Amino acid sequence: MSFATRPPGIAVLLGAVCLNGCMRVGPDFHPQHEAWSERWRSASIEQVTQPGAQPDLRQWWQIFGDANLEQLIAEADANNGDLKIAGLRVLEARAQLGVALAGRYPQVQQASGNVFYGGRKRSDGFNTRSGGYWQYGASLSIGWELDFWGRFSRAIESADAAFFAAQANREAALVLLHAQVADTYFTMRTAEARLRIARENAQLQKRSYDIAQKLFKSGETDELDLQQAKTQYLGTLSSIPELESQIVLTHHALSVLLGRPPGPLPELDAQPGKDGVVPLVNRAVLQDVPADLLLRRPDVRAAEYQMAAQSAQIGVAKADLYPSVSLVGSLVWSASSLTGSPNTLALLAGPSVTWNIFDHGRITNNVRVQDARLQQLTVAYQNTVREAAREADDAATALIAALQRDTILNDAQGAARRSLTLANTIYREGYSDFQRVLDAQRALFAQQDAYVVNRSNAVGDLIALYKALGGGWDTDQPLIDAATREQMRQRTDWGDLLNDTTSTSVSRSQAEGASR
Repeated sequence: MSFATRPPGIAVLLGAVCLNGCMRVGPDFHPQHEAWSERWRSASIEQVTQPGAQPDLRQWWQIFGDANLEQLIAEADANNGDLKIAGLRVLEARAQLGVALAGRYPQVQQASGNVFYGGRKRSDGFNTRSGGYWQYGASLSIGWELDFWGRFSRAIESADAAFFAAQANREAALVLLHAQVADTYFTMRTAEARLRIARENAQLQKRSYDIAQKLFKSGETDELDLQQAKTQYLGTLSSIPELESQIVLTHHALSVLLGRPPGPLPELDAQPGKDGVVPLVNRAVLQDVPADLLLRRPDVRAAEYQMAAQSAQIGVAKADLYPSVSLVGSLVWSASSLTGSPNTLALLAGPSVTWNIFDHGRITNNVRVQDARLQQLTVAYQNTVREAAREADDAATALIAALQRDTILNDAQGAARRSLTLANTIYREGYSDFQRVLDAQRALFAQQDAYVVNRSNAVGDLIALYKALGGGWDTDQPLIDAATREQMRQRTDWGDLLNDTTSTSVSRSQAEGASR
């Protein structure tokens, strides 16, 4: 029988199968890059960066050459709680993609069965008979909504984008974590360097105070010199507990970042920093131009994936405006234990059309809601790029200023040290009063402390620059650590989803496995 002579129902059925998935309503997503972002340049960034291959931007902290810092970052990658949550969200998004992929297959697949017992009683005037019987039944129903308008393919597109957004969010968490560990570590080293300076100056001022005390007792000087020496010494001495407290607090902060309870870090005490000196690195090493780095920032990419996911949701909502075409079928069997009762087997199959004709604006307004959400995410994405550019430019500008101050403050602390030597000499020879010695001591302490604080600011600005350009998104740690993976496996059948968690770059084929 030719196609033209086949029954109309069969022709409609075949046509529906052929058209399944051939149309997709709603917009196709296109990146919303503003023109400036693709050619953005910053004179400040160019001044404090240089092209190079090492260290790789993914492990930018190697530029400091500090084994302690590298060890801390490796431990944070393995144990940080926020990073673990970000990895679990990738796994969740992967499972959600599997849910969406299931829309390609029949949505209704139901099997049912029943067994009933019944009783009956008959009377023919003289004889009364009673008895029971069994009634059996089973059915299998299948319903498959054809993807005429792309409802399910758009849902898959949305879930796919959300999956990659979750991966980008985990990489953004890595960027933030690495910057936090490095910044906290150097804050600790700065506090240690300032504590060393405070203790050295306290010892120096204690000697001056002791001398003033002896001279006052012998009547060679008045009480003013004594009290001024005492005030200066005690003032310096009072800064020591605050610096010691800062060191303890940074230990606590590092402990939490490393996934430990707050407490000391004995490994750092056993391997102190290089002579307590805060390092100075005056250039960031970049493998690409800042404009490209901005658009590749994990949080920027996550914002773009979120836009793509929401764009597909417009198509999902628009599909409700059109009729839903489904292929339905049922296989029903029934039987009874009554004598003479027949067994029946029925097969029902055919197309079904459902169309929400009168929705009173519900569907139309839902499409508008989804479109408004997309526009919100578009603006949010553009704001994210602008904020990223501002963060990078601000960090570079601050780094330039800190580098300029470094030379000045280094000369200033050298001059203060020389001034103290001269003041002591002139005082011993009787050409000056004790006040000039105290002033020189105060200036030395202030300049040494300012020098170290400025070094710390320079390090913090360099870290902020790397963070603003999206550096540090890489790790060797798996999405899910072994202990968590085993715990989840004992609770739930995860299939193959927990087997390959060595990288955030999960293939589409692996994601499709979640639907099976």
